[in-house]
Formats: sequence, C-alpha cells, structure tokens
Amino acid sequence: MAQAYMTETGNDGSEPGPSGSGLKRRLAELRRDRGIWKRGIVTAGFAALISLIMIFHAELPNDIGNLGSLTETFLPWLGVFVPVLLAVAVVRKSATALIAILLTAAVWVNVFGGLVTDKSGPGGNLTVATHNVDADNPDPKGTAEAVAKSKADVLALTELKASAVPVYEKALEGTYKYHAVEGTVGVWSKYPLTSSKPVDIRLGWTRAMRTTVASPFGEIGVYVAHLPSVRVKLNAGFTANQRDNSADALGAALANEPLKNVILLGDLNGTMNDRSLSEVTSQMRSTQGAAGNGFGFSWPAQFPMARIDQIMVRGAKPEASWTLPRTGSDHLPVAARLTVRK
Repeated sequence: MAQAYMTETGNDGSEPGPSGSGLKRRLAELRRDRGIWKRGIVTAGFAALISLIMIFHAELPNDIGNLGSLTETFLPWLGVFVPVLLAVAVVRKSATALIAILLTAAVWVNVFGGLVTDKSGPGGNLTVATHNVDADNPDPKGTAEAVAKSKADVLALTELKASAVPVYEKALEGTYKYHAVEGTVGVWSKYPLTSSKPVDIRLGWTRAMRTTVASPFGEIGVYVAHLPSVRVKLNAGFTANQRDNSADALGAALANEPLKNVILLGDLNGTMNDRSLSEVTSQMRSTQGAAGNGFGFSWPAQFPMARIDQIMVRGAKPEASWTLPRTGSDHLPVAARLTVRK
C-alpha cells in the first residue's frame, strides 16, 4: 500500500497536477512515435506551395488565363489555409507538417503583416472619398446622402447612370458647391473646379476624367477612373485585357500630369498587388497601404474580398484611410484623410 501511495504522489506527498502529468505522458508518447516526421508529407508540401506562391507570385505567368493577376487579386486570402492546415497537422501528429505550416504563417506575416496593423494618424487637411455607386442602385438619393456624411471635401462617384445624375446632383448640392460630370464618372467638391475634361482610357466612351481642385493648400490634379470590369471564366480564366489596356492609358495620363499634388480616385477593378496595374501603381501611393487599418476590402459589399476601389496620391501625404458603411451599391465607399502642402 505504501508503494502504491508513493507512485501516485510527488516527492512531497502532494498530488501532481493532471495537466502536468498528462502533458509529460503526451510528450513521451510523441518521442517514441517514429512516424512523427514521416506523416503529413502531403500537408507539408501544400504549405510549402502556398509559401512559394506568396513569395514568387510575380513569376506566375499571365499568358494562360491571366493566372498571375488572378492570384495577386486574392493573394492575402492564402492565409486562410494556415489554420486549416494547422488543424490537419495536429490531428495527424506530424512534426514535418507543423514546421512547414509555421514557416508559411511567417511568410504571410512578412508579406501582409504591415497591412493588418493600424497605420492611421491624426493629421490631415483634406478628406477625399470615392464610391462606385452601381448603375442599378435602387436608392441613388440615399446613397448620395450616405457618402456625403463622410465629410469629404472632394467626392468621386463612378458608374453613374445618365438618368440618375440629376438625383445625385440634387442630393449633394447642399454639401458640395462645385461638381463636374464626364460620361459615367463625376467629382463633387467644396472647392472650385477648373479644367475638367475626359481622360481617354481606350474604351470608346468616357469612364475617366481629370479636374483641378483649387484648394486652400494649392491646386490639386484630381483623376477619377472606372477601369473595365474583369471576369473569371472557366474556358478563358481571368479575362482582363481591356482593363489592362485602360490601366496603361491611365498611367500615361498620370505620368504627363504637371501638378505636384495628384489624387486618383475610383474603381480600378484591380488590387495594388496586381502587376497589370503597374503603370498606375508604380507612380502613385496607396492611401490604404500607407495609412489604413487592415486590408480595407471594398468589394463585394455584402462580403468584401478585395480592395479594388482605390485612393492613390502623389505629392500629398496619406494620414488615414477607411471604408464607409454599405449603401445601395455592390461596392463599399472608401475615404482617406490627406495632408496637402503647396
């Protein structure tokens, strides 16, 4: 009886904690498990593949269905696989898979960790906002009133249906004294607008414009653009050639802009990771990447998965960037606070 008592107690006669003894027993079992390094090879390989895609996504070819651009559009979502694979590794009791998954998590944090943190600051002297209002929006008046609550000094609207433009003009006239509409895009501003004109983005109809905002902080060249939509088709992949050609034309217009302070607002139908927008993204700075809180996904509104509505600047300093509440559109409005200097 005495020996049995000694077996069940510690050296001091106290009962050992069940969690401690259970953990020791589990670790001992794992040390004796010779298959711990052999199991989970497939899981480890899948984790390694995800890591390679995140690191070398720029090397994925666009020749076949624009595979590279499609991957880059939803690149942050590769992180969803990490907890799933981690659960598999734990169930399989695979050290090999566990190490591979931890490395994948480290790669994701290295690539996207900076976007997760809040980089917004208190400064700024100009607030801007942009919204794809959706041509089929059932409540244009309510949408206009909602985005006006953003207190933006300059507001850009895209996908304006001609018959709905008077509704937006009426709803916004009390907040914005000046506005200009070209084709399906428009700018509403608290400051005077001059030199408003369409921008040719090789479509045959007007979906982009440029105007000069005469702000108290100097003239600002404001561009509004709605690049062509992209589609994912089973027989053709990610069809984006028209979008890509328009992005190149928009990039050329921005490169020729003489003003120091430039703001690009609109629906670019692509993310900052998408290489096909490089003619634009290489010369403009994303407010979300510089001063946002999180990824700022804007589409689709009911479950945002990608940031395709952009506010980009050159010259001005981003101070904060955020999404606005959902309206009657299939996109979320986005806004940013900037510091503009003469």
